[in-house]
Amino acid sequence: MSNTEGGIIRTLRCKFPNKSGINDRLIDAINRENARIDKVSVVHKGRHYAVSDIEVRLADADALTKLLERLSALKDVTIVRVMDDILKLHQNGKIGMTGTVPVDSISDLRKVYTPGVAEVCKLIQAHPEWKDHYTSIPYTIAIVTDGTAILGLGNIGAVAGMPVMEGKSALMYQFAGVRGIPILLDTTDTEEVIATIKHIAPTFGAIHMEDFASPRCFEIEERLEKELDIPVMQDDQQGTAVVVIGSLINACKIAGIELGKAKIGMIGLGAAGLIIGEFIRRFTGNPTLGTARTEASIQRHVSRGGIAANFDEIMKKADIVICTSGVSGLIKPEMIRKGQIIFALTNPFPEIMPDQAMAAGAAIATDGRTVNNLVGYPGIWRGTLDAGAKKINWEMYRAAIMAVAGAAPKGELIPSPLDPKVHLAVTKSVARAAMESGAAQRQMDEDYFEDTELRYPLDM
Repeated sequence: MSNTEGGIIRTLRCKFPNKSGINDRLIDAINRENARIDKVSVVHKGRHYAVSDIEVRLADADALTKLLERLSALKDVTIVRVMDDILKLHQNGKIGMTGTVPVDSISDLRKVYTPGVAEVCKLIQAHPEWKDHYTSIPYTIAIVTDGTAILGLGNIGAVAGMPVMEGKSALMYQFAGVRGIPILLDTTDTEEVIATIKHIAPTFGAIHMEDFASPRCFEIEERLEKELDIPVMQDDQQGTAVVVIGSLINACKIAGIELGKAKIGMIGLGAAGLIIGEFIRRFTGNPTLGTARTEASIQRHVSRGGIAANFDEIMKKADIVICTSGVSGLIKPEMIRKGQIIFALTNPFPEIMPDQAMAAGAAIATDGRTVNNLVGYPGIWRGTLDAGAKKINWEMYRAAIMAVAGAAPKGELIPSPLDPKVHLAVTKSVARAAMESGAAQRQMDEDYFEDTELRYPLDM
């Protein structure tokens, strides 16, 4: 999951005497204000005093004010500076468009642009399939949003969601060599959204839907899949489901639970929860219990092969509980059954903190910061595009699930999203599945599967 639900991150530069006990008091004070410490860096450690940068995650600006008041009251501790590293990082955006062919002479200009480019245009006019060789189209993806469900912030509009789209674009290129172009829509009308995406589709090799609100997201994605001849994926749905199930496979191994026989409950059936439940049914052959705030959401779950349930029933009966409710603190420690697996995926403050769930008897507990869909979508897209698949079928998603699970170090739920080998494994698994299932329009040779790193599209 990749939502933030309004959380903020700040770095507190703190100065204090270099003597025992003070650092512990500082950390304890932060924990008492329900702030999550992400990182502590020592800036200076001298004979008489020390300076540390403490990166904290809080619910909102009011929580930050209360934390600063508490820390300021500590004897011998000075708050030197409060830094907002996020705003600094995002200044001027995170992506840009650059040319791949240098133009250093008039001769270069005539080849790159007029008159030479006319030759390429006429070739593609006569043989449209050559666009895949002589344009950037096949490895360029539209990252489209209407801004109605940005992270956990809700309907804040497409322009406010641009930093998210830029982030997806930057990560997609870094880890898979795929160019993502953010597309912001100024309409939330379902028919207008579908028509607009269809009109711009010739520019792209695929459509990546991002942060569309439920339930409209389901119809939009299903319609586009049927009406376009390029692949469509909604990261909040299929991308998240792949990573959750890959992590769940490893959780079951660690806990000694047989996934195919486990009773699984879904709490929250929005864009992510509904498809996680459907993918679990397809993967295990067994339906999941499901509950949500609205009856319509529960009925959608039932229509996709799930079983209607209620919150208490799931907490009492389910061996595995997967939460995408958006409600922080929904699960109380006394509700946990000994030996349960708890995936509380609402960010940044989950339905129950993993350490609380473990202390209450859970066999495995994790949250949305750990179960990160970045380990899935770059490789899913690269493998799909390498194979020239027009659709992403279940066999390809299943291959991605197994690749994610298999790439995790022994004893871990999920691999690091920063490990290039993870994205390589997902890419090749998806491409092979596309070939074996008949979805591929391009057959990759064995050298492709034996390579130990991704060849960037322009080098292929």
